[in-house]
Amino acid sequence: MKPSGDGMELSELDRKIVNRLSGDLPDGMSPFATVARELGLGEAELLEKVTGYANTGIMRRFGAIVAHRRGGYAANALVAWVVPDDKVAGVAHVMSDQDEVSHCYERLRYRQWRYNIYTMIHGQSRDDCLKVVERIAARTGRRDYRVLFTVREFKKESVRYFDR
Repeated sequence: MKPSGDGMELSELDRKIVNRLSGDLPDGMSPFATVARELGLGEAELLEKVTGYANTGIMRRFGAIVAHRRGGYAANALVAWVVPDDKVAGVAHVMSDQDEVSHCYERLRYRQWRYNIYTMIHGQSRDDCLKVVERIAARTGRRDYRVLFTVREFKKESVRYFDR
């Protein structure tokens, strides 16, 4: 959400839409049609509102939170990679193209932590995750990395922007 004081006022309907879309989407072939009905809107009207939020910067992105363990993935590994700046785009494309990779993003390097690309890899086991790491390393030529396996998940829920 854009910070307050920027001159953009959200209506009560806007707040309801943002709150509803901040939660889980319904299962089914037309989740936005279901949400629109819940809010007393047509699907086209809801999608027009959401497009407007994106175009004005009210909402910058719409993302999914995947319940990996419920989906059958018992192992998760965050892998921090060292990738030269001039190779980031190409290497990140190869990394993110792997089915087992749900997230691939760049962060700043620091003297004490030289890793700049991060991938989240999911598998049935730690060995499955490590096989994906090796496949990525072979395809990209990147051998300087750290694998950090998930030990325990503390929170996985959507952000709520307004009180209900």
